[in-house]
Amino acid sequence: METRILRPEEIETAAEILRRGGLLGIPTETVYGLGADGLNPAAVAAVFAAKGRPQDNPLILHIPGADWLERYCADIPPQARRLAERFWPGPLTIILRRRPGVVPDVVTAGLDTVGMRCPGHPAARAVIAAAGVPVAAPSGNTSGRPSPTCAAHMLEDMDGKIDGILDGGPCAVGVESTIVDLTLDPPRLLRPGGVSLEQLEEVLGPVAVDPAVRRRMTGGERPRAPGMKYRHYAPRAPVTVVRGTPSATAEYIRRCAGAGDGVICFHEFAQDYPGRVVRDLGPAGDKAEQARRVFAALRSFDALPVPRIWSQCPDEEELGLAVCNRLNKAAGFCVVEL
Repeated sequence: METRILRPEEIETAAEILRRGGLLGIPTETVYGLGADGLNPAAVAAVFAAKGRPQDNPLILHIPGADWLERYCADIPPQARRLAERFWPGPLTIILRRRPGVVPDVVTAGLDTVGMRCPGHPAARAVIAAAGVPVAAPSGNTSGRPSPTCAAHMLEDMDGKIDGILDGGPCAVGVESTIVDLTLDPPRLLRPGGVSLEQLEEVLGPVAVDPAVRRRMTGGERPRAPGMKYRHYAPRAPVTVVRGTPSATAEYIRRCAGAGDGVICFHEFAQDYPGRVVRDLGPAGDKAEQARRVFAALRSFDALPVPRIWSQCPDEEELGLAVCNRLNKAAGFCVVEL
């Protein structure tokens, strides 16, 4: 199969791939997604096959606007409307009860809930609207690898496996959408992302944080949303995350990183690691920039013979929780707390 790179104006060509049951790389403001017609079980099954994704890992349905919610969801609470008004289009996925007999089991991994998102990238909304179907789309990487934040990253993993990639430029947010479950009381944060916990609480009041945000899920636990259970976002070399103040973590990595190791660090410390392969995560105080850079940094080491990777980590305030979550998962929760 030849994987075509489509220009942003080739919306109708991209939509036709989805309508005929093909697989399409779709740009969003978070990461590139691997999209299929979310109402076509065979097309959705092909997404799992292309990624090598476990079948118990549910997908998100992407729609062009909140007016599509009633088609696929039942018992929509007022909280969902308030979140959509505040954050859609944007990097937020809302877990709701699915409408029986409409959304295929392969999308939800057999759960009675479904994640819904209206992406912020105009090309993503345009192709979904043109196709006329909701698009089931996980991140467009081989399962377990760092998520793609540009078309070239996605092509590395999916060349020859999918029909096309709609090139919408680099992703503005850089980490996947926040996922909040509104079927629980209080609402529960299942995955931190581009909408922070603090922003959710401004709309919803108290929001619980699922334990899987900060620790590894056990084999018997069933994920309620993508990215909760399995090793994810990981380069080939083992990663160790070092948490603490920027100066303390920088000093620890200076002492422990061996010659030729990879280092992901804040901009202020990028010159402190001679003999190591350094990737600049951005300034210590700029968590939005860290979110944009983290996956590209992790992915870049796969082209290099680094034996180990060490990473600084921001605190958990605002977008820091999402960056910490991705780094911790990339490390398989191998974390040094200072």
